[in-house]
Amino acid sequence: MSIEIRKVAGKGELKKFIRFNYELYKDNAYSVPDLYEDMLKTFSREKNAAFEFCEAEYFLAWRDGEVVGRVAAIINHRANEAWNTSSVRFGWIDFVDDREVSAALLDAVAQWGKEKGMTEIVGPLGFTDLDAEGMLIYGFDQLSTISTIYNYPYYPEHLEALGFEKQTDWIEKKLLVPDSLPEGYKRPAEIVQKRYNLHIRKIKSRREINRTGIAYKIFDLINEAYSPLFGFSKMTRRQVDQYVKEYFPMLDLRMVTVVEDENNEPVAVGISMPSISRAMQKAKGKLFPFGWVHLLKALFVKHSDTLDLLLVGVKKEYQSKGVNALLFTDLIPIYMEMGFKYGETNPELESNSKVQSQWKYLDGEIHKRRRCYRKNIG
Repeated sequence: MSIEIRKVAGKGELKKFIRFNYELYKDNAYSVPDLYEDMLKTFSREKNAAFEFCEAEYFLAWRDGEVVGRVAAIINHRANEAWNTSSVRFGWIDFVDDREVSAALLDAVAQWGKEKGMTEIVGPLGFTDLDAEGMLIYGFDQLSTISTIYNYPYYPEHLEALGFEKQTDWIEKKLLVPDSLPEGYKRPAEIVQKRYNLHIRKIKSRREINRTGIAYKIFDLINEAYSPLFGFSKMTRRQVDQYVKEYFPMLDLRMVTVVEDENNEPVAVGISMPSISRAMQKAKGKLFPFGWVHLLKALFVKHSDTLDLLLVGVKKEYQSKGVNALLFTDLIPIYMEMGFKYGETNPELESNSKVQSQWKYLDGEIHKRRRCYRKNIG
């Protein structure tokens, strides 16, 4: 009955690592499975551009010949350098409700990190900020999104029993799409547009993305806007190429808005998409043979009544000046026309009052909270 922790070796064990989450949550109504194909790329040292500045090991917990837990141990050297830390991250952690299992998994991460000179263990975090992060501590009865983690309520109980402490929290909001554009956005949008000579740009086609290089400008903006946020490390050009190739084809370009200055340079961007959570559940984590049908239908044929507010980024010198209102005066009428009833924010740092204040003219509630934990290991 003892627990054995082994490093993942070979494709067969990596498949077990990925599929363990699917098996653990196969009957859960709120968990949204990752695409198996995406996970293979994420964990591949050849295909994931984050390995330019990260190193990682993956561990499985075994008991009586069965997998009972998994965890990824990650060191993001770029983030450690930027934030002057010596952190080993734990991510993609799942385990049965047995504290011997969770303790063994996290000890494996800590020991690997200590061998690499790290002095603290933090998580759940991925390779970069665009990976899912944070352990759910509130909102277990809420449907997850494609960009967040769902976990059982016993997970945080295990972490706290093992001596992990809160490092930071993220909150998520469920917002009502209004029947008309709120006045609180109209006037600030008019003022900021005239004062700074700004204009809205809509991307018309995938060809335009490739031809103009607008995607690179958008990600440069995101790198700048997100640089002060907890644990963020700037994306490399290879990472940007990877994200553009894999994720931009999924976007309905009506739901992407760019604000540009008089020189046609982006100063803000808002990116959203129809929720595909139910479609991912139907696909059961696989594109083939028929999973892609559910995804395409949810994206471009008959979308749900909920949209995912994936990200809002504003250039530093334009923050707190009302540029967000200009984004929303374009996007909210589009959401109304498309028939959405609700919008879900991505996780937002509880300390980030700037980003949270942008929703103040919309009715809604905080319906999920997630936490990054830490513990000294040095």
